[in-house]
Amino acid sequence: MKTPKFWYEPPSWKASIFLPLGLLYNLFSSLRLKFGKPKKFNCFTICVGNLNIGGTGKTPATIALAQHFQARQLNVHIVSRGYKGQFRGTFLVNPKKHKSDQVGDEPLLMSEFTPVWVSKKRKNGIAAAERAGAQIVLLDDGYQDPSINKDFSFVVVDGKNGFGNKKCIPAGPLRESINQGLERCDALIIVGKLEYKFNDLPKSIKIMHARLEPLQTGMDWTDGKYLAFAGIADPNKFFATLDSLGANLVDCVALNDHQKLNRKILRRLERDALTAEAQLVTTEKDAVRLPTNFRNKVISVPVRMIFDNESELEHLIKI
Repeated sequence: MKTPKFWYEPPSWKASIFLPLGLLYNLFSSLRLKFGKPKKFNCFTICVGNLNIGGTGKTPATIALAQHFQARQLNVHIVSRGYKGQFRGTFLVNPKKHKSDQVGDEPLLMSEFTPVWVSKKRKNGIAAAERAGAQIVLLDDGYQDPSINKDFSFVVVDGKNGFGNKKCIPAGPLRESINQGLERCDALIIVGKLEYKFNDLPKSIKIMHARLEPLQTGMDWTDGKYLAFAGIADPNKFFATLDSLGANLVDCVALNDHQKLNRKILRRLERDALTAEAQLVTTEKDAVRLPTNFRNKVISVPVRMIFDNESELEHLIKI
């Protein structure tokens, strides 16, 4: 599914049509949270979530936090539901064995950095991580999950798109109202250049600023032509990153978020790249979904989240 454009535009007639459903969605979210019975765990549980549906930078934020705590000699595990993964039950992701259609794109990517548990019931995943010796468990998403007691909660939001038109699904991009959602938030991570007007944020919330930067691999992007493709929530961000690196882009193919890279799509991309005498390039997250025999035909661009002031984490989270 592609994100409707009107979600990130000033409130319009399109949003008004869906407003009653949005209010109903928010009501159900409120009731789930109100009557949930959160389970407390011995390990320190940190949620990295959002109010928006779709990509805001949760996965890079989760990886950055994992690396932060690992540098302090803490045993960090990640728990994810494995969006679109076919496997059921609770299991530890093996990046050398599992495929993205089995465990999901994000868990497979994150498993390269730290142990990742996939479980459709997050509390089972946390319990498994705890038994395996985890001192800290990072929840990749799960901010609206009422079954887990969170010791600390981050809400990640894009600095440009913000909370969009501030309406709930399907009238807008929100999973719950801003006021309700930010009541439970300990810190807000604003990713990228600040363009959205974040008005009336609770004074109790700590605001952290971060940015996504491509890893410096020594590659000269100005040498050659590239055909870029991306199946993430906002492909234009990736294309803009390549442009900032000086890449000569002959074409930019925006796919749906998490779209399956089937044989037909890959053949078309390969054919178009050959015709244009261009190199295929994609995101790190899309690369994990490529068939093994196709990966050597594509360059992936790894990005990492950089906090403007990472030392603030020491003051925010006491473990």
